[in-house]
Amino acid sequence: MEESTTLSTWEESTTLGMGEADYTEYTWEGVDYTKYTWEESTTLNLKNKMAVTEVSSNKMFDGLQKVFSHESTECKCTMKFGIYLPPQADSKKCPVLYWLSGLTCTDQNFVTKAGAQKYAAKHGIIVVAPDTSPRGCNIAGEDDSYDFGSGAGFYVNATQDPWKTNYRMYAYVTQELPALINSNFPVDVGKQSISGHSMGGHGALICALKNPGQYKSVSAFAPICNPINCPWGVKAFTGYLGEEDKEAWKEYDATCLVKKYNGPPLDILIDQGKADNFLAPGQLLPDNFVAACTESKTQVTLRMQEGYDHSYYFMATFIFCRDMTTVITLWPRLYFTGI
Repeated sequence: MEESTTLSTWEESTTLGMGEADYTEYTWEGVDYTKYTWEESTTLNLKNKMAVTEVSSNKMFDGLQKVFSHESTECKCTMKFGIYLPPQADSKKCPVLYWLSGLTCTDQNFVTKAGAQKYAAKHGIIVVAPDTSPRGCNIAGEDDSYDFGSGAGFYVNATQDPWKTNYRMYAYVTQELPALINSNFPVDVGKQSISGHSMGGHGALICALKNPGQYKSVSAFAPICNPINCPWGVKAFTGYLGEEDKEAWKEYDATCLVKKYNGPPLDILIDQGKADNFLAPGQLLPDNFVAACTESKTQVTLRMQEGYDHSYYFMATFIFCRDMTTVITLWPRLYFTGI
């Protein structure tokens, strides 16, 4: 097995679940972990190279809900992630869903409130839930507000001091974390999907749009669809990306990115509660995103759910659905071959 071979074509990169756009090899001590399957990494004894420490483990629906920590090279701190391993993972590789949570959340909110494990167990899907920001970096002001700093990484790579050293959540979610998961767990690397809520819905959309082919499906609950035009986004992007180059903001805005998307067809699913208290004040702006999708001829389904708000009660209700062909799927339309 050769080390650190760069993948140059979209076909080669998609066999790893990585898209050509923005694809870079991810190496650790000279080893390109995006190249290796779980079995290969085990045979080559590479798992210790990307070390994880088990924090907790609980049996759930005959699978295991675990939490791990590790030292992140992107965020320069200890990061935690939750991972649900369905019972099928004992005997075969499984598809993986990456879930990105919203403002103020940790790796635990989705794990404890959404109720996804029951359906993940039934359909053999690994679910990975990372934290929403670096923690304990001793940056002045990092804990001062709920919508910036700790718990509010906004899934960007910060370019401004003092945030740029640690706040690299985009690279963490799209490169470091998948490489870590692929090297430690029985993941089918060609079958990964991404979803999220609010700030995490924003993260899921931009990760899919900036990395064509990396994710088989993308969906979101009440996502921040157009952050350059909403108060949350303007505050975060000003702090993390600076005020001088607002063109750079567009590289982390789903409404801007979808207008120039050029990759495999996407079928984006968004659920939005009509009683969401952040909808009317203009924090979410789903109509802007739908209009941009229409302009770029990108398939999107926006389901406005009567009476539902922004909470996990809303997400727990729609985390599981039955589509028109009666094929039962985990909520974000994991249309994977063989499921």
